[in-house]
Amino acid sequence: MQEGTFSLERIDYAIIVVYFIGVIAHGLYVSRGHESADDYFLAGRNLPWYLIGFSLFASNMSGSSFVGLMGASYSNGVVVFNYEWTAAIVLIFFALFMLPAFLRAGIYTIPQFLTSRYDKRSRVAYSLFTVLAIMFIDTAGALYAGGLVIANVIPGFTLWTAVAVLAVVAGVYTILGGLEAVVVTDTVQAILLVIGASAIFFFGLEKVGGWDEMMSRLSADNTSLIMPTGDDFLPWPGIFGVVLLGFYYWTLNQFVVQRTLGARDLDQGRKGALFAGLLKIPNLFIMILPGVFAIILFPGLDNPDMAFPTLAAELLPVGFRGLILTALIAAIMSSLDSALNAAATLVSIDFVKEARPSIGDDSLVRVGRAFTAFAMVVGAIYAPSIASFENLFEYFQSVLAYVTPPIVAVYIIGLFWKRANGTGSFAAIVLGLVVGVSAFLTKEVMGLWGTWGFPEPHYTYMAIAMFVFGGVVLAIGSLMTPAPDPEAIADYTFTQEVFKKDLLRLDRPWYEDIRYQSCALTGVMLMTILYFW
Repeated sequence: MQEGTFSLERIDYAIIVVYFIGVIAHGLYVSRGHESADDYFLAGRNLPWYLIGFSLFASNMSGSSFVGLMGASYSNGVVVFNYEWTAAIVLIFFALFMLPAFLRAGIYTIPQFLTSRYDKRSRVAYSLFTVLAIMFIDTAGALYAGGLVIANVIPGFTLWTAVAVLAVVAGVYTILGGLEAVVVTDTVQAILLVIGASAIFFFGLEKVGGWDEMMSRLSADNTSLIMPTGDDFLPWPGIFGVVLLGFYYWTLNQFVVQRTLGARDLDQGRKGALFAGLLKIPNLFIMILPGVFAIILFPGLDNPDMAFPTLAAELLPVGFRGLILTALIAAIMSSLDSALNAAATLVSIDFVKEARPSIGDDSLVRVGRAFTAFAMVVGAIYAPSIASFENLFEYFQSVLAYVTPPIVAVYIIGLFWKRANGTGSFAAIVLGLVVGVSAFLTKEVMGLWGTWGFPEPHYTYMAIAMFVFGGVVLAIGSLMTPAPDPEAIADYTFTQEVFKKDLLRLDRPWYEDIRYQSCALTGVMLMTILYFW
């Protein structure tokens, strides 16, 4: 057997077929109950915490994450875990401070909040950026990753045919069922993902001779979370840049945050966010350490991203191979369905509803379904062309570091600083995109900074610099123009009175208190970090 080559038996194929039939059937079933825009785009605003948490986790664990985390840990060791535990910090902050403001605004989309807090200009600018990013990065990237895997492990599939199958399946149940179909399917996919990855962990741990044997055979660099300031992968000061990227992904990215907007109430949304943060901690064991096992078991792989398929092909017995392939496809489709539904929601609410306020719910849902189909087709056509790019995932992470931190500054500073206004917000978003894209192209793509004699900082340092830039532009633009109406923004900014009202609930037991739950999650996170410090 060649490295990374699956040998599938009939039972493996049966598992994959049953999964595909199941998700389409569920989309057909859910589609019968949709009567309003709330039902379609936000699952009737009735989602419980456990579905929210599993769906957040599944949407995050895309195919590139599933394969990429193991590949990155094969190359760099457990330092990759810094990208996982920082998500818990961000989600705690989101649950305590940001989600209450979002739910008070009654929004369908994250850009929609900018109208409530600032003005329509900021909303349109951010919404347009988000729609394009979802279509050409998230949707096309998920289709390409899934198509690549299927084309390489299932005989008879080319990249084009595999992309087409994924697009049709994910598109059908997302078009029919909306967010409810996405969230419930994501929950099943998250469970499959954890089972499949856990199987690799336990089989791999046994193969290397146990935990102590593994630790004794690895270098200190492979088992350390903290790297020097000059490290190419993640210098320790850059962890703050990772946190800023996490704020964009977990609190401002429509394709992830949408399920929290559909929460039954604030408590359910908060619990769901914290549950997703808790689910990120075990990724150390089921996503990252298997890549470390591969350092011992399969040294010298030409491509680090072959760590996952090599482990799965060499370690898993018949049946488990079908399960792990299904888990991988599930992870890819979780990102794909979330991206499609988010893009449909943004276009329907931020553009169509704004242009035609009188449009009925039935028409709005039809628009959403039509755009889901459009985005699916565009993504499927564009996806195979991604093969012509090199290091796409790394470039994707880099471009986010350049363009999203000013947007993070607009949301977070605006939440705590009442003087921030629409002019400052619009200027920060637009100038942030102009400066960020220009810096990204000249430094990361063309490599001109070194030619010009400029220092070439790590992209996580650039994330910090762009956050500061966005904050400064927001402050200057706001202070040079009239202050916003305090009453108009009262519900969308932080006050001690609102904070106490959201937190101090004496009608529930202590274990349901968000403060104790946040402390418990922080404790689990710290214990895990300290072990590898």
